[in-house]
Amino acid sequence: MKIVLAEPLGVSSERIETLAEPLVARGHEFVAYDAKASNAAELTARLEGAEAAMIANSPFYEETAAACGLKYLSVAFTGVDHVAVETLRAKGCRISNCAGYATESTAELAIALTLDVLRRVTALDHATRAGRGRDGFAGGELRGRKFGVVGSGAIALRACSIAKAFGAELYAYSRSERAEAVAMGVKYLPLDELMSTCDVISLHVPATSETKGMISAEKIALMKPTAVLINTARGTIVDNKALADALKSGAIAGAGIDVYETEPPIADHPLYACESAVLTPHIGFASEEAMVMRAGMAFDNVEKWLSGTVQNEVK
Repeated sequence: MKIVLAEPLGVSSERIETLAEPLVARGHEFVAYDAKASNAAELTARLEGAEAAMIANSPFYEETAAACGLKYLSVAFTGVDHVAVETLRAKGCRISNCAGYATESTAELAIALTLDVLRRVTALDHATRAGRGRDGFAGGELRGRKFGVVGSGAIALRACSIAKAFGAELYAYSRSERAEAVAMGVKYLPLDELMSTCDVISLHVPATSETKGMISAEKIALMKPTAVLINTARGTIVDNKALADALKSGAIAGAGIDVYETEPPIADHPLYACESAVLTPHIGFASEEAMVMRAGMAFDNVEKWLSGTVQNEVK
């Protein structure tokens, strides 16, 4: 059977070779690419003759899904909104993801952005390099603040546990309450109440038709003028034009943003002009440790499928 790793997984070629050894030893043909496909035609060509494949977060195009003969796809990512899932399923292709590999890295970045915005670390770095002092840069502590998460999945709860260690009060909005969150001390609130109550609001929901634009201008207007918004989830969740307007007018105090509507964000993105926003290039999932875990999970998905068990299947 031909098995294709259609794009890099952020680990060394030696690591990929080690992970592929069991597949090759069982007589399978394994092909790995060390650069992303630039378009649908190139990806389709890479998958010619393949029955199983692995990708990360590059687009898996409709054209490729319609043309390929895949029976199994292992997506080395948590979300699959970049994959033509329905077209693949209609052709009988099973799909798994690698949910959980980036729980720690994304939660830690959410807290890092929170601390950066509150203590104005990036602004202080720029001021120091410009020969300025600390006057006018006194920030605030996370201790004692109300830390709210939108969504209460694994990443949200890990962010809550870290915030709790700093002494924050914990709140959440979610369609369903989790016992482990309540046991941690998380208090569930309706979304509008969470937006108006919390000092830090950190987003942890997937990109779906229901979550698109859920943090609208109306929701942002509910926030305290001292509050900050953190987004390490998906760019489409937030009306970023409304967020930029709120930051520029001082309606809210700051934001830490790792995700955008398109990536990389275009040069005239509204948040670029906001000095009170700390921006990172969608790196929440990409710690060294997370990349190693992700690669192992992607290959293990394929191994399990070959043995007759589909794990981490996307439903």
